[in-house]
Amino acid sequence: MKKMIAGACALSLLVPGPAVLQAHGEQPDLRATVPPPSRDLGYCRTPAPLPDLGEETVIDQQQRPRHLAPPPVAMEAAPPPPPPPAAAAADEGDRIVVTGPRMKRESMESASPGATVDAERAPPPTAAPPPPASSTMPGYPPPPYPPRPPQPRPQSGLLTAGEHDDLLNPELYAAYVRKSDLGQRIASLPVLDTSRILRVEAKDARGQAVPFMPIELRCEDGNSITLNSVADGSAVFFPALDRLSETVWVRAGRSEWRMVRLSAGEGAQSVTIRSDRAAEAVRKLDLALVVDVTGSMGDELRFLKEELRSIIDQLEARHRDIDIRVAFSFYRDEGDDFVTQTFDFDSDVARAQTRLAAQHAGGGGDYEEAMQDALVRAAQLEWRKDAVKSLLLVGDAPPHDEDIPRTWLAAEHLRAERVHVVPVGASGVADVAEYVMRAMAAATQSRYTFLTDDSGIGNPHAKPALDCYLVTRLDQLLRRVIDSQISGRRIEPEKNEVIRAVGEYDAGRCILPPDFAQSSTRDKAG
Repeated sequence: MKKMIAGACALSLLVPGPAVLQAHGEQPDLRATVPPPSRDLGYCRTPAPLPDLGEETVIDQQQRPRHLAPPPVAMEAAPPPPPPPAAAAADEGDRIVVTGPRMKRESMESASPGATVDAERAPPPTAAPPPPASSTMPGYPPPPYPPRPPQPRPQSGLLTAGEHDDLLNPELYAAYVRKSDLGQRIASLPVLDTSRILRVEAKDARGQAVPFMPIELRCEDGNSITLNSVADGSAVFFPALDRLSETVWVRAGRSEWRMVRLSAGEGAQSVTIRSDRAAEAVRKLDLALVVDVTGSMGDELRFLKEELRSIIDQLEARHRDIDIRVAFSFYRDEGDDFVTQTFDFDSDVARAQTRLAAQHAGGGGDYEEAMQDALVRAAQLEWRKDAVKSLLLVGDAPPHDEDIPRTWLAAEHLRAERVHVVPVGASGVADVAEYVMRAMAAATQSRYTFLTDDSGIGNPHAKPALDCYLVTRLDQLLRRVIDSQISGRRIEPEKNEVIRAVGEYDAGRCILPPDFAQSSTRDKAG
């Protein structure tokens, strides 16, 4: 194979805001050679192996365990679950896809535009049940809640959501982590330091991003980490999380090694490696849906199922030149009729839709759920090497405190697999769930998304700890996020798609207040 010829490495320091400045100091040594293996000093940390969860099981009403063979074949032979509520029992072919104008705030009090309220089936207004009592759920109004209006018939285009990219706002995320007191209660909570980032980009001779390129980083003790570039040609390393040495060596594919001295100050360093390997268009998408189907999801699960079905249909219609496969990992909690039900990737979208439609909310009991096992199952799916990989994590609660380490371990394996984790926080999400979900999204070069009260559907949603975001329809938002992952460029909503804006928003970045630097310095000193 013809040896790749790497061009000059550009080392730059990114400062808050859109401006990019050239770094001062020593440039990468183009003659540098990778160091030979030496005494292991613990640099270039890689995650421990995933645990073996064994076979999945379901428990019948007589509490007799029934083992499930590896998916998807045996799952199709399993008896169907109890039927969903009548309002969601519409035939597959009769489902409604809303494509009309955007929602307006004044219409939120009853039903969203395009929604059909079934007056005969709609229950009379009743007080929405409060979320489970827990010290981990601040931000919710105290019960009792005011009566909810009649809920519309489940269909796509009704739920509303916002999103936030913490990698575009590293200073704000670092401040969020620094101010959080959750670590005093949960010692195993992951800490992702975004104040220092090393971003390596692979580009071809024309300056176009090269996706799926192996980016290898080697530390001073000879240990190495390899991350494949995403569709925009980049791979992001975190010096603290990855335990990088002061000097590292990087290369793309089989190109020559480039030496980089990491800056001790805050900010993001960027290294661009040009290669003679031409950029190729993305032709495959692996989409996994990890969905909480416990009883607490009952207020929104029927709507989310319709939204997700519509999103899958729209992706297939919009990207006819892309081979799309869909997988699922549904989860509840220990003691329920099942903990996880997993279906590996399937290119038969109709069959995937049937699996999603068969799910119903049940079980749970306490607030926390078995998210960690579902993510482990998802990390062990048969992901394709040459596909964009996206995982939608739909849930309303965090894992149990003692299961957070396994949750983070699964997230690290998904990162190593180049999977974008896109959390979709539902009505029960509070501080711990938001913290864990945002950390997973940032670590996998993804975005945190969350449902809002603008739709009038479901129980109240806690205000996220974010400085700025836009609210749009959920289906539009998730299609934009996945389209961005496929195209390698951030796609912003059209003006007529925006329902409302929070804070000073500029193409995914929050405009920092004038006194942010001073207040941040005081917080660090305190």
